[in-house]
Amino acid sequence: MMSEIELKLLQEIAELKKQVASLKGEEEKTPTPVYQYSKIRDIELKQLVDIKQKIDECVFDNWFNNKIEIDSTVETFLAHLINDNKYLIERYNEEDLKVYYIIPLLSKINFLLRDKEIRGFYELPMRYATDRFILNGTVDFVVSEGLIESKKPYFFIQEFKRSEEYGNPRPQLLAELISAVELNDWTCIKGAYITGGNWHFVILEKLALHQYQYFISQNFDSTKIEDLKAIYKNLLFVKNEILAMVE
Repeated sequence: MMSEIELKLLQEIAELKKQVASLKGEEEKTPTPVYQYSKIRDIELKQLVDIKQKIDECVFDNWFNNKIEIDSTVETFLAHLINDNKYLIERYNEEDLKVYYIIPLLSKINFLLRDKEIRGFYELPMRYATDRFILNGTVDFVVSEGLIESKKPYFFIQEFKRSEEYGNPRPQLLAELISAVELNDWTCIKGAYITGGNWHFVILEKLALHQYQYFISQNFDSTKIEDLKAIYKNLLFVKNEILAMVE
């Protein structure tokens, strides 16, 4: 343990260092604050950027009113997926929900487009830095250009949690979408977040520097066959849209 005299000497030395740095014209550098995707909250995100939710169901018309048809084998697959999991979804932990319910659905969509060098990445590290803040962490799932390493993220899904009591996935997804928009130099991007069996789709638009607006869709209950069919078609639409972009 340090004595009071030693502590006082250390404080005086620190103060002298500050005074010397000030005389030299050196400003003490404050570390750039870092925010983790998995922990960021609405209040923190709003302190970092100007972001507002807009209510306009029409922005989803082109996405949700797609003309995609699914055949009987897909319908059978989706029905079995519901029957195998519907009574357990709210009891699953995060890994159970991912392994038993989410991954089979995403694998059926098959975002692996080898010839285009595009695939889905699970637990992908991502970082976006500005002179005011850093967004950093691991994202649950992203469809991205690159087979070995992610080069250009196109679409995000966040989170595989069974309820919002485990952390609100909405600001976490928005932080990821903001990062992707800036890293790609885009003005618009799509994503989705999951709580238990419920899905919401999201569109984020960049308006100006550090200024964004976003739209949240109606809830899709994946334990109901018609909703799960809609989720499947919405994801397939995203896959086709990505294909059109790269071609």
